[in-house]
Amino acid sequence: MESSKIDASDKHLESYLTLGLTVSQSKKGSTKFPKVLSLLATYLGRSVQKNEELLGSNGIKESTTIFHGQKVPDLSIQLYAERIFKYAECSPSCFVLALVYMERYLQQPNVYMTLFSVHRLLITSVVVAAKFTDDAFFNNAFYARVGGISTIEMNRLELDLLFNLDFRLKVNLGTFGSYCLQLEKHAPVSPERLPVQVHCVSVKGSKDLGYSSSGSADEFCQSKLVRQSYSSQALQGCS
Repeated sequence: MESSKIDASDKHLESYLTLGLTVSQSKKGSTKFPKVLSLLATYLGRSVQKNEELLGSNGIKESTTIFHGQKVPDLSIQLYAERIFKYAECSPSCFVLALVYMERYLQQPNVYMTLFSVHRLLITSVVVAAKFTDDAFFNNAFYARVGGISTIEMNRLELDLLFNLDFRLKVNLGTFGSYCLQLEKHAPVSPERLPVQVHCVSVKGSKDLGYSSSGSADEFCQSKLVRQSYSSQALQGCS
C-alpha cells in the first residue's frame, strides 16, 4: 500500500515537471511559456470540437450562459492562455485549477463549452484560481484588460462562476495530480489552435474593452473580491 502511494507521488511529480509547474521552471522573466498552456489549449480545443459536433448532429438544445458571446473571437485558445499568463503573472498551477473549475461549472444540465464561451470561461477560471491560491494578484480592472472585456463583465463572470461552483474552490492533491496526468494524456505532437478574438468578444448587455462605469454595485463587488474575500458576507449586496 505504501509503495503504491510512493509510485503515485512520483508519477505526479514527473507530471508537474513535464507541465512546467515547478518553481524553477516558472520564474518571472522567463521568455518560455510553461508547457501546461499548450496542453490545456489542446485539451480545451478538443472538448470544444467534440461539443460542437454533438450539438450540430443531435439537435441538442444548449442552455445559453453569461459566458456565451455573440461572436466567435479570432485569437486562438493557446495565444489567449499565453496572453493571460504573460500579463497576469499567475502561477502555472492556476491553469490546472482553472480546468478543474471549468469542468465543475460544465456539470450543469445542457451547458456546453463551445467557441462562443471557452475564452470567458478560461479567463474567469484563471482569475478565481489566482485569487484562491497565489500570494499576490491584480484587481478585476486589470484582469478585464488582459481578457479583452469590461471590468463590469469581469465582475459578473466571476460572481456567476463562484456561485455555480458553490464556492467549492479547494482541490486536493489527488485531484490536481489526476488532472495533470489527464492533460499529458491528451497532448498532441503540435498544439491545436482554434480561432477566437479578444476584442470582438461580446455578450448581450456587455461592452467592449475600454467601457467604464462608476458608482455601480459591480464596483463594490470588485473591491471586495480583490481582497480574497470569497465568502457570502463579502458578496452581500452584489448582483
